[in-house]
Amino acid sequence: MAMFVVSGRLGIPSNSRSETLTKTDHSEDHRGTPEAPGRVVTLIERSYWEQLTDSHDSAPERVWGVAYRIIPEKVTEVKEYLDIREINGYTIHHAPFHPADSSPPIRTLVYIGTPDNEQFVGPQDPQELAEHIFRSQGPSGLNKDYLLSLDTALSELAPDSGDHHIHDLARRVRELEKYCEDETKLLNPTTLVHQQKHSTEEAEEIEEPHH
Repeated sequence: MAMFVVSGRLGIPSNSRSETLTKTDHSEDHRGTPEAPGRVVTLIERSYWEQLTDSHDSAPERVWGVAYRIIPEKVTEVKEYLDIREINGYTIHHAPFHPADSSPPIRTLVYIGTPDNEQFVGPQDPQELAEHIFRSQGPSGLNKDYLLSLDTALSELAPDSGDHHIHDLARRVRELEKYCEDETKLLNPTTLVHQQKHSTEEAEEIEEPHH
């Protein structure tokens, strides 16, 4: 989920809703490399989402996120930082932000990877996408950590803030993690045998009578 920025006093992040939906972008500079791009989310218009072949049966009515109020003297600094951080396929947009406490909407600045940018990824098979995320990494870390953290963050914003597509991908990645852990144990039985032998030798030393 992209960061929302609003100039003003330093404040506590708030929950929100938006008439846009999440989709996937390439990540060549954070969670992947130019040779092996990772995957990150972006926001798209509902009208475009409804045209996609991989859309879910029930479209969410809103997309949850967090808005940050930046103190006036830091706005330029933060804006310059984000312009560099979000340079890979993202453009600046302004969108209404609806606070969870039902207070009036506020105008926010958001970086979005639109469908017409070269980093935008079209419909993908969920399992293939999960496997791609599982094996990708970049300067900012493992792609799977990005996904799992995003899933946790979205789930904790509000009772109905979770994203079905994100949660499904996170579940698939966790299953891949478990599968690889089990495979590692099966492919490396010598470690367990060594541990068992070492423990047996220790037990024999303890039981050996002293003269």
